Amino acid sequence: MPEQSPRERIKNFKEVPFGYGKAIAIEEANRCMQCKNKPCMKGCPVEIDIPGFVACIAKGDFDKAAEVIKAKNNLPAISGRVCPYENQCEGECTLKKLGEPLGIGRLERFIADYELEKGIKKPRKKPESTGKKVAVIGSGPAGLTCAGDLARMGHAVTVFEALHDPGGVLMYGIPEFRLPKAIVKSEVEYVKSLGVDIQYDVVVGKTITVQELMNEYDAVFIGTGAGLPNWLNIPGENLDGVYSANEFLTRVNMMRAYRFPEYDTPVKIGKIVATFGAGNVAMDCARTALRLGAEKSYILYRRTETEMPARAEEIEHARQEGVIFKLLTAPIRFIGDENGILQEVEYLKMQLGEPDESGRRRPVPIPGSEEKLAIDTALVAIGQSPNPLIPKTMKDLKIGKHGNIVTDDEGRTSVPGIFAGGDIASGAATVILAMGAGKRAARAIDAYLKNK
Repeated sequence: MPEQSPRERIKNFKEVPFGYGKAIAIEEANRCMQCKNKPCMKGCPVEIDIPGFVACIAKGDFDKAAEVIKAKNNLPAISGRVCPYENQCEGECTLKKLGEPLGIGRLERFIADYELEKGIKKPRKKPESTGKKVAVIGSGPAGLTCAGDLARMGHAVTVFEALHDPGGVLMYGIPEFRLPKAIVKSEVEYVKSLGVDIQYDVVVGKTITVQELMNEYDAVFIGTGAGLPNWLNIPGENLDGVYSANEFLTRVNMMRAYRFPEYDTPVKIGKIVATFGAGNVAMDCARTALRLGAEKSYILYRRTETEMPARAEEIEHARQEGVIFKLLTAPIRFIGDENGILQEVEYLKMQLGEPDESGRRRPVPIPGSEEKLAIDTALVAIGQSPNPLIPKTMKDLKIGKHGNIVTDDEGRTSVPGIFAGGDIASGAATVILAMGAGKRAARAIDAYLKNK
């Protein structure tokens, strides 16, 4: 896919890939083998008819391709950008056995962008009302997917969002250069066109309780995500200059710090920034730091590149932009000056031992290998835990040992009529898996309302 050169994009927050043009999209779509057993669909959490929409593109019928995608996916412009398709639909593609898999994610993005440019078609007619009302808590990928699908089924859906903009992690967690805010807003408008109402600045668990919602609604879906940052728990983590990835990215993304001084939310970024972790969020932090003016941006990770959880494309983009990878290193303390301002990080060198429960080789410290690195900003991106607000306010809700809401595969919780999905149930995962959880929960809620 054509994209901005690293030299240019490091100076701006514009989207990195430009997307397919019509000719390239048709050429790529014609590579599809149209396998009868459709292995690619087995890897799609939101159940898109992949061969169906690809065949439409191959014929040049882009409007029909959009219809096929929208039959299952309410947010294709988002998933076409951030879905780890190389491990999902493209990972199952038959062409992968011969070489390069079909560019399914890029084709989905092409169709979504084509439709956005042309003007999204509003639903022709709304389904007959069932008379049932559902409350959805959180307007992230799980909540938006669940809400949209329930509205298609004829239920009246109200989404309660704690912040002043919709999108959840889509809006505050993913940088503009990877997922533009305008794209998120357009997709949200489509969901609203299905009949979904969104109420902002409502902190469920504070301004209103789930129990109060259950008095007014026939069912509730909880999709509040994983907003609780994990920490390294090492000395010096409270020094001035140490951020959680959540705080850093929220300030930059949702409060428009990347457009300072047009938006007056400055983010003090040092000359030398170190990000701890190697997932997509870590790559986002390291690349954002460079765009904000950091002279050097490091990734410190205790394993090797083979074990990195980030998408290969994100790692490659980070490397192209000048992010420096210090692998097989684990921080042991932050060091500050007499004023409590971060100056250095001390770390141990590691070597890989036997695989742990995740299947990745366990990092083992090398005694006596301590080294120090001068830094003035640290970004901790080692994952997030489920948002604790609602679980803490509901005694009857079964909670897992990591603070997640316990559900079955369809999103049912221990309380009848209350469903949950996405990161609040699974722990921090991908956008597309959250969307899949929202879709399954919508079906379960529909069945519950019909049999109630």
